[in-house]
Amino acid sequence: MERKPVIAVIGGSNTASPEAVQLAEEVGFLIARADAVLVCGGLNGVMEASCKGAKRGGGLTIGILPGSDARDANPHVDVPIVTAISTARNAIVVRSGDAIIAIDGSYGTLTEMAYAFDLKKKVFGLKSWELEKIGVPGDLYVAVKTPREAVDRAIEEAKRRAR
Repeated sequence: MERKPVIAVIGGSNTASPEAVQLAEEVGFLIARADAVLVCGGLNGVMEASCKGAKRGGGLTIGILPGSDARDANPHVDVPIVTAISTARNAIVVRSGDAIIAIDGSYGTLTEMAYAFDLKKKVFGLKSWELEKIGVPGDLYVAVKTPREAVDRAIEEAKRRAR
């Protein structure tokens, strides 16, 4: 049996704008409708909104938590994984995804992108850091315009990596 694609969603937590939250919820919904699994950092902001959307779409959500208490997960996380390693858990989030969608975000999101680039995993940026402007290669970072484009491209990338 072929396993489902796992899409990591990264982005702002306390800093997430209302627009980012709306985009994240739509991304989560579309990931679920594509029969993929959503993995994220499990907390608030973009993480919570994407999980909420995935649940609305009937999907499965995994939250890789920075602390040691599963109750810290947002209410839309199906599988909370406690790590007790603080922001070092960002590496686990990125390693767990077959492809990564970045929405908005601050320095934590930027570190997750750097982990992805080091692993040669493609990041699809939706209203996120404009890394293409500073020379990050197109085989690692692709700016996308809509949630649909982000998810379609991430699913395509996940399937390509699975071959």
